Amino acid sequence: SSCLQCLVKPHKPQYRGGIIVNPELNLGVKGWSTFGNAKIQHRESEGNKFIVAHSRNQPHDSISQKTYLQRSKLYTFSAWIQVSSSSAPVSAIFKTSSGFVHVGAIVAESGCWSMLKGGLTVNASGPAELYFESENTSVEIFVDSISLQPFTRKQWNSHQQQSIEKVRKTNVRIQAVTEQGNPLENATIIIQQKAPGFPFGVAINKNILTNTAYQNWFTSKPFKVTTFEDEMKWYTTEPSPGQEDYSAADALVQFAKQHQIAVRGHNVFWEDPHYQAGWLNSLSGQQFSDAANKRLNSIMGRYKGQVIAWDVSNENLHFNFFESKMGATASAEFYNWASKADDTATLFLNDYNTIEESGDKDSIPAKYLQKLRDIQGFPGNSNAKMAIGLESHFQTPNIPYIRSSIDTLAGANVPIWITELDVGSGPNQASYLEQILREVHSHPKIQGIVIWAAWKPSGCYRMCLTDNNFKNLPTGDVVDKLTSEFGLTSGLASGTTNANGFFEASLFHGDYEVKITHPLVDSPFVRGLNVAPTTESQQQLHVQLHA
Repeated sequence: SSCLQCLVKPHKPQYRGGIIVNPELNLGVKGWSTFGNAKIQHRESEGNKFIVAHSRNQPHDSISQKTYLQRSKLYTFSAWIQVSSSSAPVSAIFKTSSGFVHVGAIVAESGCWSMLKGGLTVNASGPAELYFESENTSVEIFVDSISLQPFTRKQWNSHQQQSIEKVRKTNVRIQAVTEQGNPLENATIIIQQKAPGFPFGVAINKNILTNTAYQNWFTSKPFKVTTFEDEMKWYTTEPSPGQEDYSAADALVQFAKQHQIAVRGHNVFWEDPHYQAGWLNSLSGQQFSDAANKRLNSIMGRYKGQVIAWDVSNENLHFNFFESKMGATASAEFYNWASKADDTATLFLNDYNTIEESGDKDSIPAKYLQKLRDIQGFPGNSNAKMAIGLESHFQTPNIPYIRSSIDTLAGANVPIWITELDVGSGPNQASYLEQILREVHSHPKIQGIVIWAAWKPSGCYRMCLTDNNFKNLPTGDVVDKLTSEFGLTSGLASGTTNANGFFEASLFHGDYEVKITHPLVDSPFVRGLNVAPTTESQQQLHVQLHA
């Protein structure tokens, strides 16, 4: 769990501090020392004891503790941080023999404690030194309730499985009785999945429209959601001012609709200045604002009711093209316009490195949440259907950091999706993809996953699932294996009722067909069943059969 509030007193350290010595600072500075040229001091306020790094001249001047990290372990980390004045980003870092590992970061406040949550793995076992860093050397860094907890891979995987059983499945209990209400023993029950409940899919592009092999591969998979790689982007749909061309996007929407696949709209605006139609650069002031408003209403109006979501402002944690043209509130205004243009679609922020790279200070969870709050707080946006999009373009995944970051983002209480998942090429590409998919699918707050592997003859963006003959690559094998394991393919449960007429099964969420037969019953009982998340211990179905 994670805490978003800035508190007068910090919580107790998670896992009682794990392997950290003197985690609550009740023993003075025992176990702690100076890092760099800071001075450290043990302080107490209203009964709470903590350690302070002051007289800082370099970002890394702070406190530290030496420990030993094992390559075979996954570590969760947390600490409560405060600064002496205003607010400042503070990072937790481990110095190891092979380099520096960023564990997590927070925007710390003065006068209250903020929880920094993160995690790490290391490439080699060996000594390591924890320290804290802030670019703002004028602030003192206060630290308390530090925790570093190791887990074995077996423990970590066990938690994933427990989470899946709890959040992705529901225990279904069916009772078969006669017309008189008597239990029907030894009735045969077959429960066949018709559609999965969890939205999982892969991006596509216009190549699928003219390539039958691509179509056959894609539609043979249990993909229930997709995103178009480039076909809805502004530079594609309006390469010249006023000359809109939605032909490719229209055809892809029809293709998806034909195969009952939901579409995420991607994207209305992209903040990266390198991905703009050239003619936009010549506009300024009201002309630019009018063009942006026309763009939003054109594309969102055209596909209203045909898409489930929109990436409204893409990558606005890293770039600010539209803010540079329209002012600091441009993104917030876009969501205001968007909620009026289509009140049925979920409106996403969408950015990268929030769960991929703990060292990217522009997109740490705290910065993402602040951007979300800024947009939600803009006049007229309080009821906007906001959501968090995590692009998830990985190189080497830090699995504990993924979990801790999503934990932190979950505090916003809006939907969270993995929107563009891929892994850079390398010998561990498929293995890393499997690790990431297992982690994000098991997280209770993730509500959908889209893999960024739209096929092109020249190669995919960073990761393909198949070769050019649509034969699986190792990454494709991973997706096939996990979609089956995650209950996204045609699952089947069967058995017979007990002496009391009951049959129970733990089923992944989705739509099912239930068929019940018995020698004493004239014709089979068949009906649909939607298995959904429930706060109850199980979902009940009472069936009366006519003999």
